[in-house]
Amino acid sequence: MSVLTRFSAGPGGGPTARLCLTGLLALLACGLLGTCTARPGVLAQVRELGVLLVATRNSPTAYYYGAHGPEGPEYDLASRFARELGVPVRFVSLPTPAAVLEAVRTGRAHLGAAGLAINRAWAEEAAFSRPYQRVKLHLIHRRGQPRPERLDALGARTLEVVAGSSHEQALAELAREIPTLHYGTTPGVDTLDLLDRVWAGDLDTTIADRNEFLLTRNVHPELRIAFNLPRASELAWALPKGDPGLAARVDAFLASVEEDMPALVQRYYAPDERFDYAGARQLVRDVAERLPPLKPNFEASAREFGEDWRVLAAIGYQESRWNPQAVSPTGVRGVMMLTAETADALGIDDRADPAQSIRGGAGYLRQMRDAMPARIPEPDRTWLALAAYNIGYGHLEDARVLAQTHGKDPDSWQDVRDFLPLLAQERFYVNLKRGYARGWEAARFVDNIRSYLEVLEWTQPEPGAPAG
Repeated sequence: MSVLTRFSAGPGGGPTARLCLTGLLALLACGLLGTCTARPGVLAQVRELGVLLVATRNSPTAYYYGAHGPEGPEYDLASRFARELGVPVRFVSLPTPAAVLEAVRTGRAHLGAAGLAINRAWAEEAAFSRPYQRVKLHLIHRRGQPRPERLDALGARTLEVVAGSSHEQALAELAREIPTLHYGTTPGVDTLDLLDRVWAGDLDTTIADRNEFLLTRNVHPELRIAFNLPRASELAWALPKGDPGLAARVDAFLASVEEDMPALVQRYYAPDERFDYAGARQLVRDVAERLPPLKPNFEASAREFGEDWRVLAAIGYQESRWNPQAVSPTGVRGVMMLTAETADALGIDDRADPAQSIRGGAGYLRQMRDAMPARIPEPDRTWLALAAYNIGYGHLEDARVLAQTHGKDPDSWQDVRDFLPLLAQERFYVNLKRGYARGWEAARFVDNIRSYLEVLEWTQPEPGAPAG
C-alpha cells in the first residue's frame, strides 16, 4: 500500500492527504522527534506511526503517476523496503533535492528516495546509504556538431551543469587537474532541462548520467555521447544522521536487491522499440499463425463493447505478440498485458485466459473512449483513446491542455501527439496537474497500433469490403 502526499501543487495529495500528513507531523514533532520526549530511532518511529514516510520528487528517475498508478525506480525500491518493514509507505513529493534533504534532516520524512547522487555538499545535510546504483557520467552534445574529444579541448563551446549537483562536484574536481576547463552552473533546473537546451542548440554540451541520457534519448534521439568522464555518480538514499539502526537496515535491504537492479533499470530506462524489431513481415506471419485461435475472442469482445475487433487485435499484438502466456518483469500478463489492479477493477479473474484478457482490454479501451468529450470525431477519438489506454486518461488530458495553451487543437490526435513527449520534460511537467509521464511511449504506442491496423485491414477485411 502506498499514499502520495505533496507539499506543493501536483498529482495526488489534496486536502484529505494534507490533513493526514499534518496529523502525522504533529505526532513526529511532539511524540517522536523529541519536542516533547527524547527522540527514538527512526525504526521505532516507523513502528509507532505504522507508516514509512519517504521524501521524493516527481521525476522520471524517482516517482511519478503512470497509467495504472504510482511508478518510478524509487517508488519500486521504497515500496519494497516498506513491505519488508511490514508497514505502508507514504510518499511526500517535494520540488528539489535540497527540499528532500531538508525533510530528512528535520524529521518530516524518515528517508529520502529521489534519485540522489552522493556528493560532499549534500553529505553535510544528511547521511547516505550504501549506493544502490553506480552510473557513468557522459558529456552530451548534439548530432551534426563536431564531437568533442576531451574536456580540455572544448574550446569556446559552452558547458553547463545543474548548480549544486553531483555533476558540478565532478567537474570541480576535474578542474583542479585541467586548468583550461571552464563551465557554468544553472540553478533551479534539472539535467533533463539542460539536455533539452543542448537539443535545441541553446547550449553546446552538458553532463548527464547514464539514466538521464537513456530517458531523453527517446525524446531527443539526436543527442549523442561524446565521451565518458573518469568519474561516476553513485545513487543512494538520504538518511538522518546519527541513526545507525536505520542505516544498517537500509544498507542490508539495498544489498539484498542488488541482483534485481538490472531488471529495474531495464524497465524504466530502456527504450521501447518493439515495432522496429518485429517489422511488418513478422506481423504478416503472425496473422497467419497466431491470430486465428484468438480471432473469435477479439470479435466477441468487439461486439460487446462496440469496438472494431481489429483495433483490439492490434492492441493485443502490441502488448504481447498475441501470446496468452506472456508475462512482463513487472507482473502484467496475458494477451492484453493487464495489471492485477486493472484486471480486478474490470472483473477479470484469470489474466492468462485469452477470452478474459481480451474482454478486459476491450472494456478498458471503452472506458477511455467514453471519458472523452463527445465532440471529438473519429478517427481522432480512437487514437486519443488508445493514448489514454497506454498512459492514463489524466496524462492525456495534460497533453491536451498543453496543446490548447500553445494554440493547437486539443481534439486533434496529430496536435496532441506532438505534445505528449513534453510530459517527460521538467519545464513542462512541473506545471501540469499530474506531473511527469513517459509521453513518448504513448505516442509510439499509437503509432505502432496504427501500423499494425493497416496490415490487419489489408489482410482481414470486413465482410463485403474489398481486399487491400
